[in-house]
Amino acid sequence: MPDTAGAIAAAKAIDALLRGWPIVISDGADRLVLSAVETRISETESASQCDEMLISAARAATLKIINQRAAARPDAPVMIRTMEPLNNVAAMAIADPAQDLANPLKGPFTALPLESETIAEAAMILARQAGLLPAFIIEGEETVTPQAAITASDAKAYGDARMLRIAARARLPVATSETAEIVAFRTMADNKEHVALVVGERDASLPVVRLHSECLTGDMLGSLKCDCGPQLHEALKAMSDAQWGVLLYLRQEGRAIGLINKLRAYELQDQGFDTVEANNRLGFATDARDFMIAVNMLKLLNVDQVRLMTNNPDKVGRLEQGGITVVERVPLITPDNPYNRRYLDTKRDRTGHQL
Repeated sequence: MPDTAGAIAAAKAIDALLRGWPIVISDGADRLVLSAVETRISETESASQCDEMLISAARAATLKIINQRAAARPDAPVMIRTMEPLNNVAAMAIADPAQDLANPLKGPFTALPLESETIAEAAMILARQAGLLPAFIIEGEETVTPQAAITASDAKAYGDARMLRIAARARLPVATSETAEIVAFRTMADNKEHVALVVGERDASLPVVRLHSECLTGDMLGSLKCDCGPQLHEALKAMSDAQWGVLLYLRQEGRAIGLINKLRAYELQDQGFDTVEANNRLGFATDARDFMIAVNMLKLLNVDQVRLMTNNPDKVGRLEQGGITVVERVPLITPDNPYNRRYLDTKRDRTGHQL
């Protein structure tokens, strides 16, 4: 059963972190009071001094910090102590790899033992769900008052795809289909509103289905750095040419790292890193999207067999694991340009896209 209480607690914690307020995460007898580096606020500059931080394993590796505890767990978060107290600006320079060229000298750092890896991993989950850098200030309980309290397991309840439901639907004539219907989905587990556009007249034939992750820069602004906008429009055209189809518009910006972190990844790409390296350098997985959301959207639309329009074999596997039969993978090829050529090469060579 979905963990409603856990999702509510996690939502409150995420809201607190986004506002710069401290939270406490507990796991049995262990507890940790922390604030997100990116949004942390304090009443006075002296109160903002700190010397302990929790950072992702990827960021620790970039900073050449050896986690003495994580020899068997190279992906475990790392607790560090600085030689001198840090203010918020200095802490942000440690947390944000996009600032490394401007702040090349950092450290030395001491890696500290983690009292609870479970708590540390829960903090990293909350950071991704909030769209924040995976870096936290460790606060003293005697100096701050936590504004939200959760258990380590609560973090995983946020965004639970099983809580999805249809919230509204309406006819929406679009350029490629005047009979299209839009269906909005809502989940009490987070604040994302996912959308399906049903194109054409539904019948017994197999629909062409496209899982399209939100991309503000590509879909709305016409960015040439990716292929998202052209793929969106090409998919809608293909659906109009078929008997019918379903476009699932998933609110998973930047492979589920959020818009601001995606822009940080762009900044890192301008420094010479590819899209995978940029995400990893920020401390995130290469692809953190949850395609169970798409599975449950299709099930709520009573669609269990599809012709999936994708170049990503991982999407095929994820849908089939969730109980959706992919009868055919339909390639989605769009022209490249000088700005996205390296991006497309990286998708082909490093994430297995069939281009």
